[in-house]
Amino acid sequence: MHNRLICSATGESLPIDQLQNLGPTGKPLLAEYDLDSIKAGFQPDNVRQRDARSMWKFWEVMPVDRMSDAVSLGEGLTPLIPCEKRGPFAKYENLFIKDESTNPTGSFKARGMSAAVTRAKALGAKVVALPSAGNAAGAAAHYAANAGMQCFLFMPEDTPPANIIESVFAGANVFLVNGLISDCGKLVKQGCERFGWFDLSTLKEPFRVEGKKTMGYELPFDLERAPGGHGFQLPDVIFYPTGGGTGLIGMWKAFAEMEQLGWIGPERPKMVSVQAEGCAPVVKAYESGADHATMFPNAHTVASGLRVPAAVGDFLMLNAIRESGGAAISVSDDELMAGASEICRHQGVCACPEGGAVWKACEKLLASGWLDPASRIVLFNTGTGLKYNHLLKVGDLPVLDHNDPNCLDQIVS
Repeated sequence: MHNRLICSATGESLPIDQLQNLGPTGKPLLAEYDLDSIKAGFQPDNVRQRDARSMWKFWEVMPVDRMSDAVSLGEGLTPLIPCEKRGPFAKYENLFIKDESTNPTGSFKARGMSAAVTRAKALGAKVVALPSAGNAAGAAAHYAANAGMQCFLFMPEDTPPANIIESVFAGANVFLVNGLISDCGKLVKQGCERFGWFDLSTLKEPFRVEGKKTMGYELPFDLERAPGGHGFQLPDVIFYPTGGGTGLIGMWKAFAEMEQLGWIGPERPKMVSVQAEGCAPVVKAYESGADHATMFPNAHTVASGLRVPAAVGDFLMLNAIRESGGAAISVSDDELMAGASEICRHQGVCACPEGGAVWKACEKLLASGWLDPASRIVLFNTGTGLKYNHLLKVGDLPVLDHNDPNCLDQIVS
């Protein structure tokens, strides 16, 4: 049902039956579907009745002609977890965590890579390549392996070890680079031109965003099943950690499609983009009223998914934030790490640093009066904190001598 590709900047139509990267103006291409032709048979009731256990239950608005065409490892359909009202979370009436850590390879990147590899394989690509500072690498490596494709990865040398290990283990050709993800991207571009690889970089091919948009399609079904009788509707506010921004752009696209399909009305969640203070190009552009974000100097943050100093889809993110009445806000590395710990300690969700960032951003906007604690609020935890063990300090743990009958005396309950 993938009918054509549209340049996000000019509206120009490009062929969808051949491999494509950016449009003629260097801006992202977006898939457009003939929604009127599928509207009658693609309604919420149809989706509810499907037993598919992946995001491909929304296949009519995905880059396949049938669900069986998908390169899938069971991605999507992640839980929307109601936050327990304890500790700092007690102030909120309807706070939820959309936990993307349950995806294959432990992050939301599985959604985008499943869709991108599916389409690349269908169009004849044999070798894919991309830059990554973290979870995208592992996802690309595993989906390429499932599709029988070669994968070349260029990663900053300070990428979390878990991401490097999972990529190598899946058979990818991994190269570490003494620079940022933007420097890795330059090498990927050169390699694609020289060796004929297909570039899977964020928003430099049209279909990673299609996988990510399924997060938006899932939300009303999630809220419908959530305790408290929320009904089939969207949240009031979405907090999303923004590096390349594909997920935010994808969800905004999903909401427009859902309205055209008659699933929802014109109401939209307020979209809040969350970045790290050490790498906040979108926040800087939002605050200055700019339509595009400039390269952020000396980008640094322990949240590797947020260490993206320039994003090709910057204007699409800014449009979604402003059109929704949302906001863009940054938090410090100390705050986001504290946030990840609080989510884990109070909610039992093993949050990544990026997930910790959205929680602390939520707290900041509540304290400022911008956020109503009674709103239906969704925080996106985009990956598992287990991939960031190198950042955690647990201190000196006691060692008990099980041969000592008094060893439990040192425990203070």
